[in-house]
Amino acid sequence: MEDKKDYRVLLYYKFINIESVEDFAKHHLEFCKSLGIKGRILVASEGINGTVSGETESIEEYMKVMKDDSRFKDMVFKIDEVEKNAFKKIFVRERKSIITLNTESDVNPNEITGKYLSPEEFCETLQDENVIVIDGRNDYEYEIGHFRNAIKPDVKAFKEFPKWIDENLSQHKDKKIITYCTGGIRCEKLSGVLLNKGFKDVGQLEGGIVTYGKDEKVKGKLFDGKCYVFDERISVKVNNTNEDIIISKCSHCGKPSDRYINCANDACHDQHICCKECENTYEGFCSSKCTEYVILNPDKNGHLRKLKLTKN
Repeated sequence: MEDKKDYRVLLYYKFINIESVEDFAKHHLEFCKSLGIKGRILVASEGINGTVSGETESIEEYMKVMKDDSRFKDMVFKIDEVEKNAFKKIFVRERKSIITLNTESDVNPNEITGKYLSPEEFCETLQDENVIVIDGRNDYEYEIGHFRNAIKPDVKAFKEFPKWIDENLSQHKDKKIITYCTGGIRCEKLSGVLLNKGFKDVGQLEGGIVTYGKDEKVKGKLFDGKCYVFDERISVKVNNTNEDIIISKCSHCGKPSDRYINCANDACHDQHICCKECENTYEGFCSSKCTEYVILNPDKNGHLRKLKLTKN
């Protein structure tokens, strides 16, 4: 029998009008602190987007209070059981948007968004060779894990998607398009952008990859590698079938590895895929340039100096 884990991670969002965003953010931060919850929450006039973790009792109280608010009564919480807090601090930040696009391309998911596909529907559609599958995340998220036959977006930030669509997909407006992302929020806007650009048939994975991996029928089928997450776990397993494989490679030795670590040089701190053996061999540095930098630039206490580093 699997040991019961004492902590929970929540992933959630809701597009809903929030007035007095500054006051809401301030009071919400105090509320989270009172429960001992850690994580990152974005608040804007268009809604809320959060990932938090804490002890089970605190997380349950958080969800209860949120659902007691009429604005969030139907908000979906995606829940993971974990052994320890996935965050060290709590941040509640006011933003212009909870998922950022440029002004010309921004959409309101309550007015326009793609068709929601259940995990079973998405899995079935994935196997249609005439369907275009778009990964709605950044390239480094794609590298460690993605659905089979999905297009890797050449973007470093979500706001770059409209331009990428114009440059890469304009000739396919009559084809069926399906999109996916970690928890669903990016696809809410990405699918709307596609519809506004004239694509006729656009669907999105409801609940994102994390929901797909927990579905009892599909069990993460056709997802290779791991799902990148924005907390201290860095990545989580999705595929719970016997077809689970590692698709990413260690940046040092090239062997299969699905471990992202932060470079030991604080002036770099770049996340890179690294196997355990190479982490020991290279002491956690992502490159020889970072190793040399630290040797040449220790502070007076022998610690790393946090200076901007330009790597090749």
